[in-house]
Amino acid sequence: MHRSRVHAILIDTPQDEAAAASAFWSAALGAPARPLPGEPQFVSLHEALPEVGLAIQAVDDAPRMHIDIETDDVDAETARLLALGATQVKRWQECRVLRAPGGHLICVLPVASPPPAVFEAHARIWP
Repeated sequence: MHRSRVHAILIDTPQDEAAAASAFWSAALGAPARPLPGEPQFVSLHEALPEVGLAIQAVDDAPRMHIDIETDDVDAETARLLALGATQVKRWQECRVLRAPGGHLICVLPVASPPPAVFEAHARIWP
């Protein structure tokens, strides 16, 4: 048995457009844009979506959006999503990058909610 939940929605933006995208989405959503310490490719749009993160991620690729799913068992959640039809694209740090049917990316990562009570309150339980 393991648990998981949507942790964040990321707006993947080409690196040279990331600053403009951060300013746009911050103003459009009325959410302050805050760089994440130690992770320069991410800018958080703090409190744009209560209890779910929203961030701009600078990428070396085309614009897109992807979902981060946090879990207390990365291997089990990855296996569950693969059984549902996702395919594994790569590993990145402790995360697994998957592609869902339809082409959208999903990152499966260890629990990252601050505070941990958010994960405890909202995670779904899977057999």
